[in-house]
Amino acid sequence: MTYFSPTDLIINPDGSSYHLAIRPDQVPAQIILVGDPERVPKVSQYFDRVDTKIHKREFVSHFGELGGKRIGVISSGIGADNVEIVLNELDALVNIDFETRLEKSNKTSLELIRLGTSGSIQKDVPVDTFLISEAAIGFDNLGQFYGFEGPNMLHQSALNDWCQKIHYPIPVYGAKASPSLTKTFDSIPYKGYTLTAPGFYAPQGRTVRMPSLLPAFLQDVSANPFEGNAITNIEMETAAYYAFASTLGHEMISLNAILANRMTHEFSKDPEGQMRKLIELALDSIA
Repeated sequence: MTYFSPTDLIINPDGSSYHLAIRPDQVPAQIILVGDPERVPKVSQYFDRVDTKIHKREFVSHFGELGGKRIGVISSGIGADNVEIVLNELDALVNIDFETRLEKSNKTSLELIRLGTSGSIQKDVPVDTFLISEAAIGFDNLGQFYGFEGPNMLHQSALNDWCQKIHYPIPVYGAKASPSLTKTFDSIPYKGYTLTAPGFYAPQGRTVRMPSLLPAFLQDVSANPFEGNAITNIEMETAAYYAFASTLGHEMISLNAILANRMTHEFSKDPEGQMRKLIELALDSIA
């Protein structure tokens, strides 16, 4: 069994994970993941009860019960780099013995559901709708450091060919959602492939005072399907979630509230209301 040193796996004095400050005995099998720390209580208010609240940096966690099952909600903050911390620590909490620092022989698979906001890059995916990310392609740099693998990964050769079509010079990675969780949320009307960007402004086609080196990026992506699948929306976390989940053996899905349409330049008139509806839909589906 693999041993993890104190510098590879940092454990706090109270036996909790370094960043999340969660102990192994606190982790439920089903976890909602959100970006905004202020969104955590907006999810947990629907739980039948909340037993535990933890706050460290941007990572806020509420654990309790819903419909007779233990459930949690955790905030990641913004971006794939934060997802890397959250998924590594959640996996360690359930699949490494924190007392011996040895990998467990029997692995635990968590059920992870991301609820987030996103922008459409297709005219026929309107504002104020919900969308399941059937798969996501990551433009962040995590693929340069991890050998992502598993049954839900997209083929690298196909990704390389697609990058040539959109005039993108750097290799990307991609992975699919959990098939079982996709069935759970089958009532959501829109499904598509998601682009996970490494930033909010130029990487998502926005120009403020600094011009982008890839001014036609969104147009190129929206006009070039990946293996026949249109790239429907853009956000900042989903591909990392899918790649880590596939590699580590967890079930993962990303549900998106479409608040903007980048092609028609429309933005939701009630973004908070849309997010509330997505939270209610998700919890009703799993309760």
